Amino acid sequence: MVDVDDGSEDGALGMFEEPEGYYKPEKQPTTVLHTTLSGQELTLRLIGLSPLWGHLLWNAGRTVADYLERNASNLIKAETVLELGAGAGLPSLICAINGARQVVVTDYPEADLIDNLRHNIATCHQLSSPSNICAEGYLWGAPVSDLTSHLPATEQSQGFDLLILADLLFNHSEHSKLISTVQQTLKRSPNSQALVFFTPYRPWLLQKDLAFFDLARESGFIVEQIFEHVLEKVMFEEDPGDEVLRRTVFGYKITWASN
Repeated sequence: MVDVDDGSEDGALGMFEEPEGYYKPEKQPTTVLHTTLSGQELTLRLIGLSPLWGHLLWNAGRTVADYLERNASNLIKAETVLELGAGAGLPSLICAINGARQVVVTDYPEADLIDNLRHNIATCHQLSSPSNICAEGYLWGAPVSDLTSHLPATEQSQGFDLLILADLLFNHSEHSKLISTVQQTLKRSPNSQALVFFTPYRPWLLQKDLAFFDLARESGFIVEQIFEHVLEKVMFEEDPGDEVLRRTVFGYKITWASN
């Protein structure tokens, strides 16, 4: 029997050592530019990778940001705004820049996501000082006192004038929780509304996306389609399904049935 000396005390031939390249390098944050309708350039940082898809700037986010800017005098000026599932927070920044009274931008309460939102707020030179926007972690369907606490004391029990939901409907299992949050946070006034913009990235599941609006109607809301725009390019070239649908952003308005 030959005694082989492999240079290790246990003669295990390095079996407890990970092979080279075993640990993948952590993906670093990236930056994207968004040019506003007025010609200003916003630089947004995106986290390196997120299982919650916060590492991308989605089509509906860019599109609703332009819609809000275009209709700032009616939708934003002097209003209070809450964004759910915000990712990089572009629509909320547009609202803060264009005269909203107070903006609360939220995403899943994961440290990297919320830190990134706060970074984008801190580095946005177009914001007023003191800032009229803050970021909070929030789990859909949970109590909303931490969100409404940013409103003036006399309005905390009333809620927000405007809610923004951009590209959230793909998460079908969370529809009821989203509706619960809308019920808890949308002010019961004639001008209050929730804007829901989305693209059916999986066209064969479009009816499941649209089921959100059936649930909204059952929960005491009026639902109205207000927008439809076909973009020049799809977001994911290799995805299957109807290309026109994958290039289309749909916009809906949700209001209380009785004000």
